[in-house]
Amino acid sequence: MPDQNIQFDPLAPEFAANPYSVYQQLRDSGEAFWFEPQKMWLLSRFEDVSAIATNPAMVRSLEGIAPPNELAERQRAANWHDMPYHERVVQFSLLDSDGPLHRRLRKLVFGSFTTAAIAHLETMIRQHVSHLLDNAEARDSFDFIEDFAMHIPGFVIGQFIGAPPQDSAQLRIWSEQVVQFFDVDRSDTKKTLAETATREFYHYLEALKRERQANPKDDLFSRMIADEAQGNYHSTDELISTCMLILMAGHGSTIDVLGSGMHTLLRERDALMTLSKAPQALPQAIQEMFRYDPPLPFFHRHALEPVQVAGQTFDTGTTFGLLYGAANRDESAFADADRYIHDRSPNRHLAFGQGAHLCLGNNLARLTMRVTFEEILSRFTSWELQEDFVPYKPGLSVRGPQKLPVCFGR
Repeated sequence: MPDQNIQFDPLAPEFAANPYSVYQQLRDSGEAFWFEPQKMWLLSRFEDVSAIATNPAMVRSLEGIAPPNELAERQRAANWHDMPYHERVVQFSLLDSDGPLHRRLRKLVFGSFTTAAIAHLETMIRQHVSHLLDNAEARDSFDFIEDFAMHIPGFVIGQFIGAPPQDSAQLRIWSEQVVQFFDVDRSDTKKTLAETATREFYHYLEALKRERQANPKDDLFSRMIADEAQGNYHSTDELISTCMLILMAGHGSTIDVLGSGMHTLLRERDALMTLSKAPQALPQAIQEMFRYDPPLPFFHRHALEPVQVAGQTFDTGTTFGLLYGAANRDESAFADADRYIHDRSPNRHLAFGQGAHLCLGNNLARLTMRVTFEEILSRFTSWELQEDFVPYKPGLSVRGPQKLPVCFGR
């Protein structure tokens, strides 16, 4: 059993302020850590996390592992039951499927996420970010999260999918309300919020599907609908689940890494000044932002078969929590791991996961980040943080500032 001296409470303010000191304790123990609230073994060392993430026998779903009565009991214990829409299109998804089903669903959209396929989005992203900065420029100070970052990914991903631009704010709200139920706190209040948002989101995409069937456009949703007509999606739920996942998965995480990345640069003045003079170095700097403070620091896997990891043997059905945030600060994998090094190379971090579930939208996230910081660095000559204390989100599954009051000088 785990070292009882390690206080692991993802909902504690101290953890939100600095999870990395706790992650250090977990790594130093050299063992898996039993996390009772979610009945799983947490892995924190780079080698262990990578071994499970890349092992094809470590899967996202318990289907085929546990009998139906056990699955139902686990669902009730996690408070994931009695959520008809959530169960249909959130608990079932590309993210939480495995094997042939996962490969079929991923293959249908993978080509749309390559670097070449998304290159045409750069002009649109740049124009949108420039417009947001025009509005920010008129103020003495503004909240980088609420007034700026929060308005970027919903617009970008919405345009990519094919949603009307005026709907981007609502897409953000639905995404946040659904995603919040993935974390440790699964109260009935949050459950109701997630189910309501999922139902409304589902009906919105149903209506958009009907409109695109009547008037196809050159967007991802129209291509997905064409795939469904050819039998490549086996149901409307598969189609809508995949579309909803694309809209949700990159939304909050991009807001969070924009915020944490800006916060890091405001503290690392040398890196900030270097990048302002040499923006061509931004791709490496952005990779380091993802490593240094990953926006999605945790994912799970279930064992299809017995497995040895962290010096122990675990049985079939064991659930592992992969602490990507901890693995990315492992000194055995990254020299000076607790330092932000803007030109770190190589930088084989785990912020996008590994293996079959490598983040589908990683190229789009990096493109959005690069264009955003290019626009910021080209427009402003000074940057100041307006408050010493920056509150970060509590929880195990997310990492990002709740607010970031800044002042930019032209």
